[in-house]
Amino acid sequence: MTKIIGLTGGIGSGKSTVASYIASKGIPVYIADEVAKKIMNRKSVVLEVSAIFSEKVLDDKNKLDRKKIASIVFNNPEKLKELNAIIHPKVKTHFLNWLKRHKNHPFVIKEVAILFETGGDKDCDAVILVTAPEELRIQRTILRDNSDELSVRERIKNQLSDEVKKKSSNFIINNVKLENTLKEINKVIEILKNS
Repeated sequence: MTKIIGLTGGIGSGKSTVASYIASKGIPVYIADEVAKKIMNRKSVVLEVSAIFSEKVLDDKNKLDRKKIASIVFNNPEKLKELNAIIHPKVKTHFLNWLKRHKNHPFVIKEVAILFETGGDKDCDAVILVTAPEELRIQRTILRDNSDELSVRERIKNQLSDEVKKKSSNFIINNVKLENTLKEINKVIEILKNS
């Protein structure tokens, strides 16, 4: 049976870089956030999501304004819960169908930014956590998202800390220097291939 290996890390940790590298090795990688974005573009989902908000959350093309929704749910845990109740089951169904198509592989990688926060780690045979010092994560995110430091710090504050995540992770990749990160990933891949 194909093993599911969770891949997670806080904002700016470099989990996408790690996921891309693993995929370049021919290992199937499922990026949950990308799938969730595509699902949110479905007409039926647009209607379902917009119905839970009293505010206008559609842009001028009748697509969900993800930035507007993010700003609403950021300080409203109840709305976030309602949104997740719509999106997460659809992502889970999509993943299970994707997994069937990759059942000939000994393991697959499931990259989820909020793996622990959603309880998704319970569906994984092992978890890889990508970490980096907070200041480096902030710098990376500011550059990547053209964001400001305060908003990045707020986003970090809303995620579980690396210290908490480390306790439930099987592999920890400290992503400071890419060269060292790639060596660490190669070791993890070898362990997974031989387990």
